[in-house]
Amino acid sequence: MALLDIPLPVFMGQLLIGLINGAFYAVLSLGLALIFGLLNIVNFAHGALYMVGAFVAFLLLDIMGIGYWPSLLLAPVIVGLFGMVIERLLLRPLADLDHLYGLLLTFGLALLLEGAFRHFYGVSGERYAIPDSLQGVFNLGFMFLPVYRAWVIVASLIVCIATWLLIEKTRLGATMRAAVENADLVRAFGVNVPLLVTVTYGFGVALAAFAGVLAAPIYSVNPLMGSNIIIVVFAIVVIGGLGSIKGAVISGFLLGLCEGLTRVFWPEASNIVIFVVMAVVLVVRPAGLFGKAA
Repeated sequence: MALLDIPLPVFMGQLLIGLINGAFYAVLSLGLALIFGLLNIVNFAHGALYMVGAFVAFLLLDIMGIGYWPSLLLAPVIVGLFGMVIERLLLRPLADLDHLYGLLLTFGLALLLEGAFRHFYGVSGERYAIPDSLQGVFNLGFMFLPVYRAWVIVASLIVCIATWLLIEKTRLGATMRAAVENADLVRAFGVNVPLLVTVTYGFGVALAAFAGVLAAPIYSVNPLMGSNIIIVVFAIVVIGGLGSIKGAVISGFLLGLCEGLTRVFWPEASNIVIFVVMAVVLVVRPAGLFGKAA
């Protein structure tokens, strides 16, 4: 069977790769949009913290024998706590300054983290095995779907929906959004706003680490894995609308699929298609697809 002269297994295979990339884009964009939307911090270290999440999972296994499933919880917690320390010690003193200072600081932090892991582990990458319970494939008739890749898509969807519900439908999320709009008023109700900011930044960083653990068995654990993806993730956040959680998730999955389809019909353009979409969106709708005009 062929679709537009392209064998169906090839077409569906590229579509699947696009969907998996979209799952990573969605989770990473979600964390980035959360941090920018609620805290107004342009977190250029997000890609490096995604890489650190993968390395924490690798080190937990290599040093302590802790496997994939506990690491899926422990690595985001550890990296999230690390992110809270970053916010408290480095970013908070810059809170009243121009956003550019935070961007430059997080950019420097990303270079520092990447350089440190390159020093100790090189750039060849470390192998992280797929857990036994997620080995094998599903036979869909027209193609074989690896179980682990199906799990990545499902896990990403669950985390994205849960985070959206937390921010949009709970009292805690309402308090977070109110603190952005009027911190003094929220503080008057007895809410510890600085602590809320620290926890929110840590949660956004934990999402990056979660994506890193999911990616480790697919791409291997590499100090460059964050810098390879962060520019694309920034483009997706811009397309979805800066600070829009719904926009980050929907744009992440759609642009992953768009990238996969481009790889089928015009492989040479697959690396730039997201940036072309970003340019078109900025011309037609500068606030992004789901963003609010200033």
